[in-house]
Amino acid sequence: MLKKIFTILFAVMLAVSCLSTAAAEKNAAPEQNAGPAGHILVVYFSATGTTRGVAEKLAEGLSADLYEIVPEEPYTDADLNYNDSKSRTSIETDDPGCRPAIAGELPDLTGYDTVLIGYPIWWGDVPRIVSNFVENVDLTDKTLAVFFTSGSSGLGSSMKHLEEQAAAGTWLEGKRFTPRSTVEELLAWTASLGIEP
Repeated sequence: MLKKIFTILFAVMLAVSCLSTAAAEKNAAPEQNAGPAGHILVVYFSATGTTRGVAEKLAEGLSADLYEIVPEEPYTDADLNYNDSKSRTSIETDDPGCRPAIAGELPDLTGYDTVLIGYPIWWGDVPRIVSNFVENVDLTDKTLAVFFTSGSSGLGSSMKHLEEQAAAGTWLEGKRFTPRSTVEELLAWTASLGIEP
């Protein structure tokens, strides 16, 4: 009789344990299948670190995720000599079909609805490595805007070229920033576009 009671108690405890485990797994399932932490991704290419600083402030202010476009072959000071028509950046800029290789894997944009893309202006245009990025990720149904850095140059045709190369997404007005731009200035720009943290 005592053995029968222990067997029943053991069966009840086992059933309760199984139910508790199933409930815990059910509650944990959304976390395991969750997408990116934020709905905004800040993507940037920075040859000298100037655009990186702006991108980091922007990501911090928006609580956004950050992705750096890293060239497979890093740019040297000689490559960035804008006064040398034979420098790497001069040659790349003169060749609209040039697409420098990107190191590592491209990000999965599935969980993002907004992508902000930052880059330096090179001869009034976007660096070709950024063109490589927009042509090789899926920007369908994304809201996009560019932020750029330069000594004095404006946006030029850089955003127009990116929009054509991406052939997807809704592109909003871009803006120039400097290393001294504050988080508040960056957020004022995104707010004017309807992009909020």
